[in-house]
Amino acid sequence: MTSPEPSLQHALTQERAHHETCRAALAAMIDGAQEHVVTGEDVSASGADAEVLGYQLRSKAKELKELPEGPLFFGRLDFDGGEHAGQSYHVGRLRISEHPAAPPLVVDWRAPVSRAFYQASARDPQGVRVRRRFGWAPGSRGESAGLTGLEDEHLGEEPGAGEARQQGRGQSRILAGEIERPRVGPMRDIAATIQPEQDDLVRGDLATSVCVQGAPGTGKTAVGLHRAAYLLYTYPQRIQRSGLLILGPNRTFLSYISQVLPALGETGVRQSTLADEIARHPVTATDAEAAAVVKHDVRMAEVLRRALYARVGTEGPGDLAVPDGAYRWRVPGGELARIVAGVRDEEPPYAVGRERVRTRVVRHIQRQAERRAGPVPNAWVRKIERARAVSEYVDTVWPAVRPEEVLAELLADPDALAAAADGVLDADEQKAILWARPPRSYKSARWSAADLVLLDEVAGLVQHPEGYGHLVVDEAQDLSPMECRAIGRRAAFGSVTVLGDLAQGTTPWAARDWPVLLGQLGKPEAAVVPLTTGFRVPGAVVELTNRLLARLDVRVPAARSLRSDGELRMRKAADVAGETVAAVRYALAREGSIGVITADSDVVRVREALEAAGIESAGPDELGARVAVLGAGVAKGLEYDHVVVVEPAAIAEVWGDTGDEGEAAGATGMSARGLRRLYVVLTRAVSRLDVVHSRALPFG
Repeated sequence: MTSPEPSLQHALTQERAHHETCRAALAAMIDGAQEHVVTGEDVSASGADAEVLGYQLRSKAKELKELPEGPLFFGRLDFDGGEHAGQSYHVGRLRISEHPAAPPLVVDWRAPVSRAFYQASARDPQGVRVRRRFGWAPGSRGESAGLTGLEDEHLGEEPGAGEARQQGRGQSRILAGEIERPRVGPMRDIAATIQPEQDDLVRGDLATSVCVQGAPGTGKTAVGLHRAAYLLYTYPQRIQRSGLLILGPNRTFLSYISQVLPALGETGVRQSTLADEIARHPVTATDAEAAAVVKHDVRMAEVLRRALYARVGTEGPGDLAVPDGAYRWRVPGGELARIVAGVRDEEPPYAVGRERVRTRVVRHIQRQAERRAGPVPNAWVRKIERARAVSEYVDTVWPAVRPEEVLAELLADPDALAAAADGVLDADEQKAILWARPPRSYKSARWSAADLVLLDEVAGLVQHPEGYGHLVVDEAQDLSPMECRAIGRRAAFGSVTVLGDLAQGTTPWAARDWPVLLGQLGKPEAAVVPLTTGFRVPGAVVELTNRLLARLDVRVPAARSLRSDGELRMRKAADVAGETVAAVRYALAREGSIGVITADSDVVRVREALEAAGIESAGPDELGARVAVLGAGVAKGLEYDHVVVVEPAAIAEVWGDTGDEGEAAGATGMSARGLRRLYVVLTRAVSRLDVVHSRALPFG
């Protein structure tokens, strides 16, 4: 191997020295943060202020101590124009300085000055003379010797002798190498490789809701996570007050993305699934698909509203008499009926309505008392509010309820369901969701996953849940209308970043149109922004999957890939198990992770075939395993360097489809929904794809 030319070697030596300075400064920052925690314990302040300060200091110290090891910068900007003329800045994942008031040794990638690293071009240099990218040894833990290369891109002037001439976007070998680096373990951040169109989405205003329609490999999940990190950096106080929530489709997916935000210096972000957020009870029952489809239908919102408010009645026990010492205040029955009807017409949350009825009854009595003896004290008003007669009346006409009571009665009583669903659900739909064996009471009910969504709807009708300032919702195309409503309640006063791909929708209620879904989320104004340029999936794989798009019953733009590398092999064989073993052995001779994806029903059989051949494998939850075997149903959101797809026709088979889509599958045994699942599976490959089959291929 030849040594780098003298000018490049000199530059590398200088940059390694700067990295050493940064490492020392970061160590001092960590020690200083811990020292502030200790000295902050003796701060002279009120108890509450001291507690808040202590929490902030401990949080900062914890964040710094938990930063993953790795290079401290990935780029540099040299400016010769604009407000930063004559300045140079190294760009990294967090700000590093030798003293808070000293110029930064590294600027945070989210800082305004760093935007030029992602946006500057030869046509629009934005004051940048040179953009430098750094190449680090694979797996570098941040040792300065791991800095092995650099490239300078000269913007607005001719590059000097011996320097890399990177004049166009997408021509950087370092950038390409970072994008194509083998995937082993959890998802990585993309702070070093963000593209201009991704950067525009990441840096959107907190008040702005956006929907990203991202083709496979375009980095939509990474965009959402980096947008979360950007908002936490840019609006720390507002986010701290209102909160930020990241919703993923399942816990496997959350494990996969779990290290991205900590790598960017953000460790306190709540990452969850919608199922966990609405889990009032454990899931102990399973719905037939026909029942689940009805329960997830948006029409159920009206059925539940009717069922809840059917408990409100205007007919009380005639006039209301409220004792007050030796005197009794009376409220005529007609006035009581008007109060209840007026509150109901306002359609407040159910619990709020109860208190409005109480307040207006008491106000009527208060007016009587003031006409008789003048203004009354607040203590007297509170006494009347707590009077037994008032409470009994409110309980009679607007009874307190638990969501479980409402839903259990609806699903257990055909008459109650028929009354609430009249003109909304037909007889077959009502029959599908009725419990075959009603429980003795709601306390002994067994709830399905769809039931929990309905319980959340009723709970939201009773009292609005606490919301978040911003929600990032990934794999949103698979959300049902009722699930969208559950998320929308939590984003009622905040904004959302919606991420998904209509072509990858695999649930029976998967969205086919973003504006409809955004309306169900309560964000109809959100812009839909397509990402079509892929950086993860090789061009040969994208060309293959684009052939499926016309059969998926959704309108999305075809993807394109910037990558001309990668391998695609079709392996037709009578012995599918044996050919799968051969494909895995081929992959094991190369670098990177291996995912073997098959129909859900065939996972055990494939794993046994590999085990018989002496090949160890793991499940998708075991991050870092060399070979993972998984069913198509859990492949979404994951990625592997080498993917072996076993029998695509079996993956695309109809599995309980109902309605027109299932009928349209016809003799092929495949539906648009099944083909969308296959589309997901084929696009998990980062470098190489083997398709092992004995049956005809669904994509020709």
